[in-house]
Amino acid sequence: MNAKLQTPIDYLKGVGPNRAALLRSELGIHTYQDLINLFPNRYIDKTNYYKINQLQRNGADVQIIGVITGFKDVGEGRAKRLVATFKDDTGILELVWFRGHKWIRDSITPGTKYVIFGKTNWFNGVFSMPHPEMEALEEHEKNLRSAMQPIYPSTEKLANKGISNRVLNKIMQQLFLETHGRFEETLSPRLISELKLIDKSKALFNIHFPENSELLAQAQFRLKFEELFYIQLQLIIKNLIHKSKIKGYNFEHVGAHFNTFFQEHLPFQLTNAQKRVLKEIRADFGSNAQMNRLLQGDVGSGKTIVALMSMLMALDNGFQACLMAPTEILSVQHYHGLQELLNKLNISVALLTGSTKTSERRKIHESLENGELDILIGTHALLEDKVKFKNLGLAVIDEQHRFGVAQRSKLWHKNTSPPHILIMTATPIPRTLAMSVYGDLDVSVIDELPPGRKDIKTVHRYDKNRLKVFGFIRDEIKKGRQIYIVYPLIQESEKMDYKDLMDGYESISREFPLPTYQISIVHGQMKPADKDFEMQRFVKGETQIMVATTVIEVGVNVPNASVMIIESAERFGLSQLHQLRGRVGRGAEQSYCILMTSHKLSEDSKTRLQTMVSTNDGFEIAEVDLRLRGPGDLMGTQQSGVLNLKIADVIKDKDILQHARYYAKAILKADPSLSAPENVVLRYTYAQLSKYKNIWNYIS
Repeated sequence: MNAKLQTPIDYLKGVGPNRAALLRSELGIHTYQDLINLFPNRYIDKTNYYKINQLQRNGADVQIIGVITGFKDVGEGRAKRLVATFKDDTGILELVWFRGHKWIRDSITPGTKYVIFGKTNWFNGVFSMPHPEMEALEEHEKNLRSAMQPIYPSTEKLANKGISNRVLNKIMQQLFLETHGRFEETLSPRLISELKLIDKSKALFNIHFPENSELLAQAQFRLKFEELFYIQLQLIIKNLIHKSKIKGYNFEHVGAHFNTFFQEHLPFQLTNAQKRVLKEIRADFGSNAQMNRLLQGDVGSGKTIVALMSMLMALDNGFQACLMAPTEILSVQHYHGLQELLNKLNISVALLTGSTKTSERRKIHESLENGELDILIGTHALLEDKVKFKNLGLAVIDEQHRFGVAQRSKLWHKNTSPPHILIMTATPIPRTLAMSVYGDLDVSVIDELPPGRKDIKTVHRYDKNRLKVFGFIRDEIKKGRQIYIVYPLIQESEKMDYKDLMDGYESISREFPLPTYQISIVHGQMKPADKDFEMQRFVKGETQIMVATTVIEVGVNVPNASVMIIESAERFGLSQLHQLRGRVGRGAEQSYCILMTSHKLSEDSKTRLQTMVSTNDGFEIAEVDLRLRGPGDLMGTQQSGVLNLKIADVIKDKDILQHARYYAKAILKADPSLSAPENVVLRYTYAQLSKYKNIWNYIS
């Protein structure tokens, strides 16, 4: 890596301390290297020069040569603007500035020929151009320029301080002059020839000053591939180091617990997907390395059975197991579910949450340490220092995105050796994102539903159809079914949400009066005990309708509930809608999800609703969600730094990402330490990236 590229940006001619401070704070540019990696957002074709009489009323970007003949001030106070008359040999155009008047008057010489560039507006019979880019024709002709003009990322603050796109362009030219446009190659000769890539210097030149659109496309492909390749290299190396350094317990045999459960107590036939995943887990258990596996599967695909059978393997080898869930409701549900499955086997299971009584806690702590307790289920309470296992062999973590990295590492330290880790999620992660974000984990997918499960029918209804929807609810209740009605909860407007919920509850109570109908209500303002009481009434079938905010999103299991009505569905994200829908369809009966909205819908909302109506496939939904929201949002704040990519885009460039992962895997398989002569450049670049923090060190 060119040592010059680590020079602080302050030293580049034309930058200086003030501009450097702004570039640092606004765009994160500290060094020459950061500047060279400031890639344009888009390009404008500046091959054409228009005459004023050729302008169309279409608000397009145009470039014109002419002179300024005079200035005038128009308007008063905040609305004051500076207007200049600009003319060429075919007509006149007004140039308008809303700020920076003094600086503009001082820096422009009337009568001199300028090249102006910007969007035109048509008003009162005259064309105008607000805040044009301007350059003296003489300068314009001297500059290092290309037909495709790069437009760089910017911020309002930079624009207000006079660091315009033109200034960024000039600074970039200066950088190429100082480095002579020569940059060290960062990919191996084999990759360059196999993928027919252009070299690094040519790619960087053509990304900033494209000679033509073909070279620009080649430069983009080369730089996107490189960025994704090094991310994949890092993730795969991390996985290999993990497997070679972190020894895991070897579970050598499958014994009585597993076999008895499998042969005598399995409530249904395993699907092929479940069998495949169990095979993958067994292979990990016998590999001498610590398992670090992500298990993805849609709501209701049977992840819990796979987790339980994995725990039984741990027990068969003389180890304990634990299952950690993000909420008390969910851990209680796991506890009851597993108790029911294990009641005929001689296995001790306990539940530990924030509301476990002190005397009960003591008992759990004791039996855990002396090995009498086989499986512990609970919330964050499992992480407390007092909780000590005799020998924890497997930790299952449900919905891990709710747990921070620090919390997970606490589980590791409960043993002399780290336990095997199985992470379960019902939030399907698109393949592209799984490859980038969880690339250091092994990923298993359960992609088929247990037999006998029917797809949930989803429809979109407007508020005006409400009476028909109420009629449908009555019919379902007559058949003995139960109904969820969910209202949005958006933290910032809790008061408004609470009012919506209460208004809804009142109108539903009027439509479904006592004593014929019983209604439960659950929301965030209630005490946990009251919440549990209402939940339990619904679970036992004492109430037919549950009116709730999204507290029921994860894991409430009521097989008799067959209708999910989501109010103001346009206010929910796709993954949330999909999670909520997964609360029904857990029994053998046909289930329904009704999305209620007003008539006013944004384009994104329409796309979300159409996606829900057209598919039940969580992975398809996640792909659309990724397109709509982008990777940062999808992963939540703690991992949004993950994909802080400079040029690649995991959604649009997923083919390049798959290529990059394929090559990274193949190279590391043949040469894990990158010590072969042909990989020297990869090893060196990788070390430099790690050293200069340009590699995206993420994920636990």
